[in-house]
Amino acid sequence: MSDKSPEEIFKEASLNYHRLPKPGKLEITPTTTLDTQSDLARAYSPGVAYACQLIEENPAAAAEMTARGNLVGVISNGTAVLGLGNIGPLASKPVMEGKAVLFKKFANIDVFDIEVNEPDVNRFVDFVVALEPTFGGINLEDIKAPECFEIERLCRERMDIPVFHDDQHGTAIVAAAAVYNGLKIVEKKIEDVVLVASGAGAASIACINLMVSMGLKKENVYICDSRGLIYSGRPEGMNKYKEEYAQVTDKRTLAEVLVDADIFLGLSGPGTMTPEMLKTMARNPLVLAMANPTPEILPEIAKEARPDCIIATGRSDYPNQVNNVLCFPFIFRGALDCGATTINEEMKIACVKAIAELAMQESTHEVHKAYAGEKLRFGPDYIIPKPFDSRLIATIPPAVVKAAMDSGVATRPIEDLDAYQQQLNGYVVRSSMFMQPIVSAAQRGEEQLAYAEGENEIVLHAVQKVVDEQVTMPVLIGRPQVIEAKIKQLGLRLKLGDNIQVVNPEDEDLIHSLSERYHAIVGRKGNSFDACVTMLRTHATVMAAMLVREGTVDGMLAGKVGRYDYHLRHISEIIGRNPAQPQLSTLSTLIMKDGPLFLADCFANVDPTADELVQITLSAINQVKRFGLEPRVSLMSHSNFGTSNAPSALKMRKAAETLRELLPDVELDGEMHSMAALDTAYRDNIFKHSQLKGSANLLIFPNIDAAHITLGLLRRKANGLMVGPFLSGLARPAHVIVNSASPRAIFNMSALAAADILHYKEQFAEGC
Repeated sequence: MSDKSPEEIFKEASLNYHRLPKPGKLEITPTTTLDTQSDLARAYSPGVAYACQLIEENPAAAAEMTARGNLVGVISNGTAVLGLGNIGPLASKPVMEGKAVLFKKFANIDVFDIEVNEPDVNRFVDFVVALEPTFGGINLEDIKAPECFEIERLCRERMDIPVFHDDQHGTAIVAAAAVYNGLKIVEKKIEDVVLVASGAGAASIACINLMVSMGLKKENVYICDSRGLIYSGRPEGMNKYKEEYAQVTDKRTLAEVLVDADIFLGLSGPGTMTPEMLKTMARNPLVLAMANPTPEILPEIAKEARPDCIIATGRSDYPNQVNNVLCFPFIFRGALDCGATTINEEMKIACVKAIAELAMQESTHEVHKAYAGEKLRFGPDYIIPKPFDSRLIATIPPAVVKAAMDSGVATRPIEDLDAYQQQLNGYVVRSSMFMQPIVSAAQRGEEQLAYAEGENEIVLHAVQKVVDEQVTMPVLIGRPQVIEAKIKQLGLRLKLGDNIQVVNPEDEDLIHSLSERYHAIVGRKGNSFDACVTMLRTHATVMAAMLVREGTVDGMLAGKVGRYDYHLRHISEIIGRNPAQPQLSTLSTLIMKDGPLFLADCFANVDPTADELVQITLSAINQVKRFGLEPRVSLMSHSNFGTSNAPSALKMRKAAETLRELLPDVELDGEMHSMAALDTAYRDNIFKHSQLKGSANLLIFPNIDAAHITLGLLRRKANGLMVGPFLSGLARPAHVIVNSASPRAIFNMSALAAADILHYKEQFAEGC
């Protein structure tokens, strides 16, 4: 057992995090190919000259010709680094690299971190201003007060791109969001409250300035620094930023001004506030104790002194963490996307309100998973969202963009904010843009979709989004009392009999009505009547499939619990095959960096014949077209255009021949290697006359082993995001999800099932 302390273990792990697998946290990766002489000529000389000339003629073209429109400079002189103080620019570099990683992780913004060895204000400003052609925005970081105020002011005056000192404004925005929601809970108005601040540095002044712009009255603000209260006429430790909030009063200490105050804003040091001080504050005091790593008062001590208080800190191990990562990536995302010339007060306030409103929504399954064990429901212990809430990216930037446009600082206005929001969702949820045609089609109907695992928490999270997006009417198979309890526990807005329906598997009348008909289907397969009753009571997939067959619901999803083949067997047995397309098959999609890649068949057919492969391919082609994409099909094999006559190669060759005759206008060929399927140049070198012209986006495999292994490898090693599998060949709309499916994956399958239901009804109407 190690004799190292927890702090020593954490220190060693942190150093290794920076050291391995290679030094630092960043690297530069090209976004275009540079594989041939032609690539080189276009990337550099002589082709690059055209881009240079275009920008010379029209400077705004830099946003489409270069990375500038998505590039932020994180710049520091290292004079106020985290809690380390003036450690200098070189020692600050790990922090600046960390900031760059946060920009990329949370908002897909590229960053160059720049550490400047220059403490002089004017020379530092000259350096930053000279960098304007390089960047779309500047994030000033870890610069000490009061110099930081002047540096930001001068840079903003001289530059036509956003300049944002995150230590000031990032903290201010998140703190203001906490105050905004805290006051809502305790039913106080910002114009009526008294705020007392401990600390008069950059962050504290910025917090107060922003809250004043939101309605806080200056005469209700009291600021204390290390010398006590800032009052009118105080001779020592003053500057023009403190003078603005100097009060005319006889009070001189923090304890004196805290009496009957509503808000405590702490940006100073540990232990600054005592329990005795807290006890003197007004009813339901709001305490923001944000000193790190030890706050001005610990939450457990504060709660003991004043059980009615709402407390936020800067620490992640307590509720209500005021973390500026909730702000800076997303406010820059919006500012860059609309070409804002600055980040003004209107944009900051829009950011505050967007953060605050997000906390009032129920949290998603992904957030619950990231913060296991915490109660994430709007209230005293949850007044601001968590940093890993994936909805931040789609919530804050549109609000910032709208404020920038309304205030006249957007040089590239975004007309369709709904489409912009969908694009932002794509940064975090890569499946969202790919699925949009299916979701849009599904939103036209109000069909009923049964969920076999209606009591499952992940399914319930997915159903909440289904309801919010108005994709379908969910019908949950499950015990009503269990479902209601879980809805309440998860803080969802689902209401039985209103936006969801419930089918109780313990309903004896329902079981009796279905048992006879189910026995008629499976009675000749060795299933007694009593066994059928038991199956309906205990196997929700059987219940859901029977409801689909009887027309009680329009379609179904199952598979969150249990084996895929088990669910598929029961569904196909009960619902039956589609006479027009009797071959059951699945199509799985992997969202890769260069677009979607479709694979068939990974789940249904163990070793299909050549004729079955033809049917699988035809079904897959139809599915690909539903996403608005043109299929480019490769029939996969160990053989490459006739290099083997093994049985598996022969069946792929025969299937490819049949398909080429059936579909002469489709890019389709085989049998071939994976390299030939995905690398056009490689394929052309082997066989120049292929019907497949580009890189394949639909791969057809000879058996389930090859398909499933490929799917698993690409998901794991190539970071492919799986959507599906989509099931074809049933008489009625039904799909089986994999048991690792996330709420987003279940939502995607719900949309596909709803679209299938509409398609089925249209075909039925035409048949009539």
